[in-house]
Amino acid sequence: MTLLSLLLRVLALSTAALVLAHVSAAEPSRPTAPLSTEAKIDRAAAEKTALTRVPNGHIREGELEREHGRLVWSFDIAPPSSADIIEVQVDALTGRIVSVATETPADQAKEAAADRPKTLKPVPK
Repeated sequence: MTLLSLLLRVLALSTAALVLAHVSAAEPSRPTAPLSTEAKIDRAAAEKTALTRVPNGHIREGELEREHGRLVWSFDIAPPSSADIIEVQVDALTGRIVSVATETPADQAKEAAADRPKTLKPVPK
């Protein structure tokens, strides 16, 4: 084996290692298991607890999420005869209510606008 072919092989291996390291670093980390496997409180129990804060309320939306490092069931509850939404968060490990917040229609509109995907405008030629 000549010195030149040896150098070319080392260069090729080094380049391949760098490319592989770059691709691995660019991949987002994925959770190893769904959040539901971590929850000790099921959705039905969490809903019942959340509805104690909004009597006769109607759950419009609910999800299991990690909020500020804590696993919570988060519910948007519509109280009767009000346009407000009450967001109630129930700790998915203990079943205790950890947060209650009122969202006015203006708050809801801001949140919906922030959640909408941004549309790209074509660049003029």
